[in-house]
Amino acid sequence: MVICGGLKIKNYLGRCLRYLASIAVAAALLAGLSGCAQETEDVGNPRKVKIGVTLYDQYDTFLTLLMDCLHREVEDNVELVIYNASQSQQTQNSQVKKMIEDGCDVICVNLVDRTDPTAVIDAARKADVPIIFFNRELVEGDISRWNKLFYVGADAAESGIMQGEMAAVTCLTDKSIDKNGDGAIQYVVLEGEAGHQDAIVRTEYCVETLMKKGVAVDKLGNSIANWNRAQAQTKVAQMIDSGSDAIELILANNDDMALGAIDAYEAYEIKKSDWPAIFGIDGTEVGLEAVRDDKMVGTVYNDKEGQAHAIYRLSMALAGGGSIEDVEDEFTVTDGKYIRLHYDKITAANINKYLGN
Repeated sequence: MVICGGLKIKNYLGRCLRYLASIAVAAALLAGLSGCAQETEDVGNPRKVKIGVTLYDQYDTFLTLLMDCLHREVEDNVELVIYNASQSQQTQNSQVKKMIEDGCDVICVNLVDRTDPTAVIDAARKADVPIIFFNRELVEGDISRWNKLFYVGADAAESGIMQGEMAAVTCLTDKSIDKNGDGAIQYVVLEGEAGHQDAIVRTEYCVETLMKKGVAVDKLGNSIANWNRAQAQTKVAQMIDSGSDAIELILANNDDMALGAIDAYEAYEIKKSDWPAIFGIDGTEVGLEAVRDDKMVGTVYNDKEGQAHAIYRLSMALAGGGSIEDVEDEFTVTDGKYIRLHYDKITAANINKYLGN
């Protein structure tokens, strides 16, 4: 009995052990399958990349167009978040900190104050989040403060030279520009911001080029209009009110200010034949239309599509742990820091190529 009872117990224990073993095997298989399913899910749904952008002023016409182009670049696995700093560097500093807290992989900064990026750089460096500055170039010494600071934009000097070249051709070939017949062109410059690098460089190189091309000039004045159409209209209206009908040429640092000058002459119902020759820079949609309609003589095309593509491609490379070297097959990289796109001249002769871009 004892033996029989022992055999029964032994058989029972054996069955239990085999049952437990089968459960363990099944659990292992399920875990493996679950792991495979998770791995497949991860491959099918890669981690979402988050790109943060802060603009000095979202109402800037060129920036609006640039952001439209950037939106068109974005793929399904990418989240693009855009903030408006409303021309406040303090606000922009806070926005950068928030983007870092929200887990942005890369931050793109259109600086309010190009001479004061310290808070932005320090916050990003502490969190090890790369920064791409764009459109408003920071001081050279600042971009060298960390190896994860980069710049995408264009060469302001090139735009100034091109504007000067177009103006020179017009002044030398169209004698009606010299309305008073004194052999010199009386001109006014509508400048962006006081102390802003692009405004300074565009003005300097434009006028210098105009003179190098053999145009005798007589400067009537420079007016700061802060890249703004309404401000430019007010400034030019003041000139008209003061009897400044001697203006023969207006060189504007951007299209919005050139359009403001046009608005002023239209508001005063001055005949088109009595207008000065007006030139802009940027090639915005409304600027191109003004060239098409023979209100603006010419503008310089700022490659918004190319800049948006460069910002996006560099952002994705940096978000993946790469570097600016990863995009050298597409863009010319200077000093391991800069990607600059080229400008192009636009006049009535080639306006149709750019309309609708």
